[in-house]
Amino acid sequence: MNDLTGFQRDLLYVIVGADQPSGQDVKEEIEGYYSAEINHGRLYPNLDTLVNKELVEKGQLDRRTNYYAITDAGTDEIEDRREWESQYVDT
Repeated sequence: MNDLTGFQRDLLYVIVGADQPSGQDVKEEIEGYYSAEINHGRLYPNLDTLVNKELVEKGQLDRRTNYYAITDAGTDEIEDRREWESQYVDT
């Protein structure tokens, strides 16, 4: 996960915490976290990056709506990140 931006990592966490969220679902959740509006020009290219890195898969719910789901590689990335963080943060 060391080659992901913080925003991309946050998107990955949102996706793993939901059941096949749509792009709009991801957008709403991340906007709540950032307390700011996230435009489509920022959101979807970053989601596509996660798909291209095979950390997330993208599927179709209907003609206009895609869903996103974590892959095994995405789950591994999150676990590796949490392990790395745990050496610095005592929870």
